[in-house]
Amino acid sequence: VSGRRPRDSFRSRFIRMSMPAPPRLLDLAGQSLLRDQASAIAALERLPMELFPPLFTAAFTGRHSETLKAMVQAWPFACLPLGALMKEQQPHQETFQAALAGLDVLLAQEVRPRRWKLQVLDLRKNAHQDFWTVWSGTRASMYSLLDPEVPQPMKKRRKVEGCRPGPKPPLAPVEVLIDLCLKERTPDESLAYLIQIAQQRKGMMHLCCKKLKIFAMPMQNIKKILRIIQLDSIQDLEVNCTWKLSTLGKFAPHLGQMGNLRRLLLSHIHMSSHTTLAKEEQCISQFTAQFLRLHHLEELYLDSISFLENRLDQVLRCLMTPLETLSITNCLLSESDLTHLSQHLNVSQLKDLGLSGVSLTNMSPEPLQVLIERASATLQDLDLDECGIMDSQFTVILPALGHCSQLTTFSFCGNPISMDVLENLLRHTIGLRKLSHVLYPAPLESYEDVRGTLHLGRLAHLHARLKQMLQELGRPGMVWFSANPCPRCGDRTFYDPEPILCPCYMPA
Repeated sequence: VSGRRPRDSFRSRFIRMSMPAPPRLLDLAGQSLLRDQASAIAALERLPMELFPPLFTAAFTGRHSETLKAMVQAWPFACLPLGALMKEQQPHQETFQAALAGLDVLLAQEVRPRRWKLQVLDLRKNAHQDFWTVWSGTRASMYSLLDPEVPQPMKKRRKVEGCRPGPKPPLAPVEVLIDLCLKERTPDESLAYLIQIAQQRKGMMHLCCKKLKIFAMPMQNIKKILRIIQLDSIQDLEVNCTWKLSTLGKFAPHLGQMGNLRRLLLSHIHMSSHTTLAKEEQCISQFTAQFLRLHHLEELYLDSISFLENRLDQVLRCLMTPLETLSITNCLLSESDLTHLSQHLNVSQLKDLGLSGVSLTNMSPEPLQVLIERASATLQDLDLDECGIMDSQFTVILPALGHCSQLTTFSFCGNPISMDVLENLLRHTIGLRKLSHVLYPAPLESYEDVRGTLHLGRLAHLHARLKQMLQELGRPGMVWFSANPCPRCGDRTFYDPEPILCPCYMPA
């Protein structure tokens, strides 16, 4: 008999694991309560605080719109992380709008409900991920922000003759936190409804947006939305539009009001052939002047900006703080631009530097060498892809690269570099203990002809040589791999050491 017990125990455990967990009593009670809308709403006045989250989740999932509206008004926590629930549940538009309608009703009341504690409605989908699981009974911790207010002990008031109670202080506005991505010509129905509430309840509701992405929307619609956002709440801004310089000039005053901006990405700004030089200079000055008001900017990404050539210094002069990230990609720069960049105070603490797609072929390598040297104590990620750097130029910057003690990744694909220079690079950087990944171009010796046809056998052989050198020099864990555009489709093909070919190379 004793020999059977372990087998029986295993079988019973297997059966238990295979069977779905029965619904909890709490879930059944919530579902029962929600069947009677009037009873559910009436019960909120006496409902224990810990039952609100599971009941709200059930109401949200079951699309009980009127109950949801009432629960928002009676929410007993300082923060309602609705976005995290929306991420899990994929809500119906009507359900989301019901929750917003509850907030609208709450803000319209001169006297807030007795149990009212709501200060923040968080619509961000990646914030407070644990809140709903905490209150489902599977977790025991809780965020202080979400805790209900602790009642303070009552103090006896002294009766003072002739004193009258002063006017009531104004009710604190409710903050609505949201990350916005403007990629349609007009806002979708839910965003339009939120904007409408924000306009109607101005002063009682602050619409705060930490991350704002603009892809495609007419400037008049963008301005409408920016007028109701607390612009100083924006910390991360991406403008991925194809704008004329004049459009950027119209946007610039709004940028200057984003005083807490930490990250700015701007791409595809082009100059019109019909714009006069005086108008161009006015728009550029209007844009660069806004950087004087951005005292917290740490990361700046400029991609395909047509006006930077011979004007980079104008941007750099207006930067108020040292940057951690500077990425200037697919832009025309002059040698004087690169010289100004290398001499500027705000590049000495760079962690990430990207100049991908900036042609350096006809420039002196000294400014780039000075730039890398000045950032060598902090630089972690360096991207010099598709810069057209030649052997002679690369040799000049090698000593500066060898001083980058914090460097972890270095990418310089798309540059015509020989095997001798690659081996020299490996020797200069072998002592950088934090350098773990190097992405290099196929060396010149691996091409069959001037048209750029790769000989895969030669490339594999040269790659194996580099691997062997890493082994011999005591750094077998450092990853060196090659990447070059596919000659058929332009997609990047990787080699480590065998080629990971594009689908266009695969047999049909």
